[in-house]
Amino acid sequence: MEIKVLEKKDADRYKKLRLEALKLCPEAFASSYEEEKEFTLETFENRLSNSHSYTLGAFENGELFGVVTLQLEQKAKLKHRITIFAMYVAVEKRGKGLAKKLLKEAITKSKQMVGIEAIYLTVGAANQPAKNLYKSLGFATYGIDKKALKIDNSYLDEELMVLYF
Repeated sequence: MEIKVLEKKDADRYKKLRLEALKLCPEAFASSYEEEKEFTLETFENRLSNSHSYTLGAFENGELFGVVTLQLEQKAKLKHRITIFAMYVAVEKRGKGLAKKLLKEAITKSKQMVGIEAIYLTVGAANQPAKNLYKSLGFATYGIDKKALKIDNSYLDEELMVLYF
């Protein structure tokens, strides 16, 4: 399994995996499948070309099976932090350590960036496997965002986590 920063040329594979993630795990993302299925390939190319974020992808035999995005803060008072979002591993590759490998690479990349002191993320409060993974890598909970997401008429809480270094 090779992990690398996705580029514009990876947009078609990224779009396919992103839409799968939104369709299969709607509770894990603020965006919805219904919103993003209409996005053009150019939208995904632009997302991967953004100078303020990096999306790491896990490839096997040229196929993309996992992603995680690092978003750099732009405001002067927040430039010491980076945020992880849009973490997803294809169903058929779960339970094989791929998510941990992606996150370790994201942490390593963050630590190499000048001035970055902490990584922030949110995770569904009911997503115990993901929370266990984050905790195993040193993330700690600092709060709960009650009713963070509303899907149909149901609310979901999100746990706010941080890793300082």
